[in-house]
Amino acid sequence: MLSGWHEFYGLLGTSAATLVALMFVAVSVAVGILSSDRTMATRVYMSPIIMHYASVLFVSLIALVPSLGDPALGLVIGASGLVGFAYSVVITVRLFRDSKSEFVDRFAYGAWPFVAYAGTVVGGALIADRYKWAPDILAAAMLLLLLVNVRNAWDLTVTFVRRHSDTARNSQAANQPPSP
Repeated sequence: MLSGWHEFYGLLGTSAATLVALMFVAVSVAVGILSSDRTMATRVYMSPIIMHYASVLFVSLIALVPSLGDPALGLVIGASGLVGFAYSVVITVRLFRDSKSEFVDRFAYGAWPFVAYAGTVVGGALIADRYKWAPDILAAAMLLLLLVNVRNAWDLTVTFVRRHSDTARNSQAANQPPSP
């Protein structure tokens, strides 16, 4: 069912792999911030971004395997969607319990990936059943997951920059001699 989608999944997978690499760069730049930050923030904000990019990459790679028949392809995609769906439920619950998380972050880090993984499960099931619109549903789910995580990665990077600037400013102020 996905034979006509080769270029789409090739580009989607390349994008996801590139963005994972850029997240590693962002993390290496922010290592001082992450080491002083709580692990909860890393689990709620950083880990989901990597997980979602890896999911897009995985689905893209599986979609390009020429020997997989539609039932097997649909099963593998649906199973990966179920894993992502369960993970998104956990992240969404953490975000809604955290009183410090912003409203927009609750949707971008929690609810939208939840919707994308639901679409992945549906798309996988419909591919296995050879439903006409299955490739479109799966493509929409993968695009949603990719684009939401572009937003999330940008949000996280801006947060790193702000915290780094605040830390540098506070450090500089602490090293200033008292004024007479």
